[in-house]
Amino acid sequence: MPTELATERFILTRETLADAAWLADLFTARGGGTVTEAEARSRVAAMHELTSAHGIGAYVLRPRAGGAPAGYAAIIIGRGTVEEPEIAYELLADAHGNGYATEAASAVLPAAFATGRRQVWATIRPWNAASLRVLDKLGGFHRIRATSDEQGQLLWFACERPAG
Repeated sequence: MPTELATERFILTRETLADAAWLADLFTARGGGTVTEAEARSRVAAMHELTSAHGIGAYVLRPRAGGAPAGYAAIIIGRGTVEEPEIAYELLADAHGNGYATEAASAVLPAAFATGRRQVWATIRPWNAASLRVLDKLGGFHRIRATSDEQGQLLWFACERPAG
């Protein structure tokens, strides 16, 4: 995947260690405990390793107009595999409701397919209506199955690389 992608409102770049502070806030906001800047830096380093080894990874949504990042969009192994990775997107709370995740995912998904991958997965909890809307707006994702884990039900969606 390229080192940079562009959308109407964002320049999407790879994470840097300088992103650790806001990423720690984002990861902490998920729940499940506080994530420190040091832990966020470790996650950035791990993402760099994933990108180097497999050509996939996370992009920071950096507003074209300047200002703080809005979140990230990524192609990761997650619950998928290197050959069939998973799309992920997450925004800071003040960036919700503006279509940013859809805009970023619309750039990241074709970049993943351009690497030759034939399928990309998405896994979403049924209560996460915003993420379900993003998949709907992206088009091409079809619900494949539902599973359960210690956190409850998980819906699995797949998107095949478009023909041509």
